[in-house]
Amino acid sequence: MDQPQWEGAVNARVVLGSIYRMGRREWLTGAGWQQAHADGVRTVIDLRNPDEVRRRPTDPQVDEAATAGITIVNAPTEEPGHPEFTQLAVPYMNHPRMYPRNVEFFPDRIADVFHQIAAARGKVVLHCSAGRDRTGLIVSMLLKLADRADLLESQYEASLRGINDWHKVSPVKHPHESYIEERDLVGPLNERLEALGQFVDSLGVESFLLEHGLSTAELETIREKMASGPAGGDTGPHPGMDP
Repeated sequence: MDQPQWEGAVNARVVLGSIYRMGRREWLTGAGWQQAHADGVRTVIDLRNPDEVRRRPTDPQVDEAATAGITIVNAPTEEPGHPEFTQLAVPYMNHPRMYPRNVEFFPDRIADVFHQIAAARGKVVLHCSAGRDRTGLIVSMLLKLADRADLLESQYEASLRGINDWHKVSPVKHPHESYIEERDLVGPLNERLEALGQFVDSLGVESFLLEHGLSTAELETIREKMASGPAGGDTGPHPGMDP
């Protein structure tokens, strides 16, 4: 599975066509942002809640010039403090078995993510914190919309293994997760893949999106972004970089 070479990026990979995924963007260095721009990235869609968007002391210092030419959009997949979802998503939305309730509770927020993907310039990066489950929810819906269910399991497995590998070397100890040895990872992975399959089988993605405000033109645009070949929009040289 293709992994973009963006300095500092964690759990980053190509989804399909012009769509990428990764963990929190604050891990990217200035050079990493320039490398993403050189690869045609023009839009980053952050699926986290606004209070999660912050730099940690161990994150690289990045000035505004490094992100020039890339639009960053915040489009959370959930509503902070929602009583029922908060009770369900303990300690947070971290498993595909929670995807159906996320979509049930917050259909307009999910639809807004797809509005943003349709409107995005250039290649698009989706990310949450780990790049696994909120990102995995949207990526799974995208792959079903593109009729590429054959990629669902490999995408999810790669994201789970990617963030697990990061926990092994991360300078910041995660409050709820830690590195899992391979022998102990197989069972949880299979359980997650089973839940992911149940979610995807239960949801008619196209009808859901149309019901919640997406147009047929937007859906076609999203499918085009997932087709092979470069993204539409501005993919010219990064300011300050050689063409």
